[in-house]
Amino acid sequence: MRSMAHAVRVHSTTWLASGVVQVEFRDPAGTDLPAWEPGAHLALRLGNGMTREYSLCGDPADRRSWTVAVLREPNSRGGSSWVHERLTAGTLLEVDGPRNNFPLEPAERHLLIAGGIGVTPILAMAGRLAERGADWRMIYCGRSRESMAFLPQLREMGDRVRIHADDEHGGPPDLCAELGAVAAGELVYCCGPEPLISAVESALPDPSALRVERFRAPEPIASTPDGAFEVVCETSGVRVPVGPGTSVLDALAEAGIQVPNSCQEGVCGTCETKVLGGEPEHRDHVLSPAERETGDTMMICVSRCRSGELVLDL
Repeated sequence: MRSMAHAVRVHSTTWLASGVVQVEFRDPAGTDLPAWEPGAHLALRLGNGMTREYSLCGDPADRRSWTVAVLREPNSRGGSSWVHERLTAGTLLEVDGPRNNFPLEPAERHLLIAGGIGVTPILAMAGRLAERGADWRMIYCGRSRESMAFLPQLREMGDRVRIHADDEHGGPPDLCAELGAVAAGELVYCCGPEPLISAVESALPDPSALRVERFRAPEPIASTPDGAFEVVCETSGVRVPVGPGTSVLDALAEAGIQVPNSCQEGVCGTCETKVLGGEPEHRDHVLSPAERETGDTMMICVSRCRSGELVLDL
């Protein structure tokens, strides 16, 4: 569910690799920031009216600061370019979080796979597993070493980390042998671009061992055609019709009810809303099968309703 917003100040910015800037936030009053666990992210409320999510990649034990790393996307919709151009030391902004849709679960062994800027949550996981003396290994893929952030930190972790730069090997790594050897009791964590995630999903014999975090939704997950239904906002008492082809999020916005959102693709969790009545049809990539089964919350940017009426805690 949505968490409280925090005011933070940019403490420093650091270039990590080609197109990648690290931003360190601290509390303006110098107090400790809320705790977080590997896999967590922040939702930055940018000055251009957008909200964008970025994984925390610092040390969870350091309560003085939150750190994210942002890749400037060539086809940026305004998020990464704003961060690169506007965030400088001293800048104040609000952030929501930390929130964790990608938690590190206990296992006999962990295989961590990162592609490009997907290294950010994986880096924090590697650090936690190393601290615990756990059995783990990591594969970090990128177009070139110049484009890959955090290489010095990962080299310090020794031979548990395999670095694969595509330009040095003629293309992406062949993960079939590595994933084919995944044993019972082992979990595989993957974050990166969709081609990498798709390759991992195809090569891993046991899909239940895989945990992923996506940048974008791979494809719509609609199981039934869009139908019309009505949303009842329990707190405000407003009833909002939702027509075919219109999301709950957009219908609410048209009725003057604003819900924090970002990706509008069901991958970030920003618009997660409590369901008080009705049967949601989940189309997101955030909730687990168990969470979908309970039907307690839904991502209103993509998910819809199987019944004629949906009652939300709004």
